[in-house]
Amino acid sequence: MKSIQQFRHKKILVLGLAKSGVSAATLLHKLGAFVTVNDQKPLEENPQAQSLLKDGVKVICGHHPISLMDEGFEWVVKNPGIPYHNPLVQRAVAKGIPILTEIELAYLVSEAPIVAITGTNGKTTTTTLIDSLLTAGGFSSKIAGNIGTVASDVARKVTKDDWMVVECSSFQLKGTDQFRPRVSVLLNLYEAHLDYHETIDDYWESKGRITSQQTAEDVLVYNADQAAVQKIADRTKAQLVPFSTTKEVSTGAYVKDGALWVQEEHILSTEEVALPGEHNLENVLASIAVAKYVGVSTDAIRDVLKTFTGVQHRLQFVGNVKGRLVYNDSKATNNLATQKALQSFQQPIVWLAGGLDRGQSFDELLTSLTHVKSLICFGETKGKLASLGKRAGIKAINLVDNVEKAVDEAFLQSQPGDVILLSPACASWDQYRTFEVRGDMFIKAVHKVE
Repeated sequence: MKSIQQFRHKKILVLGLAKSGVSAATLLHKLGAFVTVNDQKPLEENPQAQSLLKDGVKVICGHHPISLMDEGFEWVVKNPGIPYHNPLVQRAVAKGIPILTEIELAYLVSEAPIVAITGTNGKTTTTTLIDSLLTAGGFSSKIAGNIGTVASDVARKVTKDDWMVVECSSFQLKGTDQFRPRVSVLLNLYEAHLDYHETIDDYWESKGRITSQQTAEDVLVYNADQAAVQKIADRTKAQLVPFSTTKEVSTGAYVKDGALWVQEEHILSTEEVALPGEHNLENVLASIAVAKYVGVSTDAIRDVLKTFTGVQHRLQFVGNVKGRLVYNDSKATNNLATQKALQSFQQPIVWLAGGLDRGQSFDELLTSLTHVKSLICFGETKGKLASLGKRAGIKAINLVDNVEKAVDEAFLQSQPGDVILLSPACASWDQYRTFEVRGDMFIKAVHKVE
C-alpha cells in the first residue's frame, strides 16, 4: 500500500457505513486522518460503528445532523448509495467541500495497476471474465469494486506485481477526482438510475469519469457501436481500443464471419463461446481486448472462453430440471437487462418477473416477448407486468405472492424443452434485501422441485 500524505491530519467525514464506509474509515484512520463517521443506524444496533469507535474513530449515529457540515471538514467520503440530493450532501456541495467515494481512496493507495469496468449492463460479467482471463494467463489478478469486494480493502493488500480488476458503478465514479485506471472499459450507455442522477447527462458524465483522468500512457476499451460511448471516447487522452459486434475495427476486437478477432488475429468462432446470449459478445470482446493488452496468450483466452458460462444471478444456468432449462437472471433489475435475457432464447419461455415499483414503464419489453408462452408476476409491479403480458397476447398470465410460489407455478405452466427464466426487470427491495437473496431463493425453490 502506498503511504500517501494527502489526508494526514485532515478532518474527514465518512458519510454512511456499510462495507465501503467501514473500509474507507479504517483506511483513512491508518493514513493519519482525523475521521468522523456518520451513519443513520443507532449505535446500539451498529456493530460496525462500535468497532470503529473502539479503534479511535469518532462516531455519530442515529441521525444525520446538518450542523456536521459546520465542523470544518476538508473532505466528505460518501457511501455511493447516498444520493446527492441528501440534505447533508447538498450542504457540503454548497460549502465547496470535495465529495469522494471509496474507489478514489483505493486508486490513491493501490500499488497495482487497475483495470476499471463500467457500463449500464454487463459490468459484473465482464469484470469476472477479465479476472478469469488474466488468471489463466498467469497474471495475479485481484477482483474488487461494485462486484462485492470493497476496492480499498483490496488496494491495501495488492503489490505492483498484481492487477486490480474493479467493477465501477456510476454512483462510485461520480465521487472521483484523481481516479486513473491503467485500462478503463466502457461497455455501453443506456438510460438508467435517473432517480439518483436526475438527468441522463449527469448519468453519462459520471460514467465518463472512468477515463477523464487517463493519459496517453493508458488505454480506453470502448463500445464503438454506440454514439453516446463514442462521444466519451472522442474526449479522452487515452489510447483507444474499440470493440464492435457490427463492423470490423482493425485496432480493436470485433466479430467477423462468425468468429471473434482482435486486430487481425482470429481467436475462435462465436459458436465455441460458452457464455450464452448475443448481448454477451460485447462483454467477451471487451474482455479479450483487455487480456491481449495485458499480455494473455491466445491459447489461454480460447480455453477460458470455451468454459466460462457467466456469473451467479446473471443469466446463470441453474440446471436441466424435469426437462426444463432453468436460468437465474435475478441481477436483471432494469428493462434492458431483461430484454437481453429474453432475446437469448429461441425455445418457449416461462418468464418470471416483478419487484420494486419505481414508476417505470415496461413498454420497451413488448418486442422481446415473442417466445414467452407464460408470464408469472410477483412483487409491487405484478399488475403492470400482467397488463404488459395481455397486450403482448400472452395467454397464460399468473399473479403470485413471491419468487418461491412463482417457481411452483412455472413448472405447472411449462413442458420439457421449455426455458424457465427469472429475469425480474425490477430491483428486489420490495420483498428481498438484495437481488442475490432473490436469486438464491429462486434457486432453492427450483432444487425443491428436483
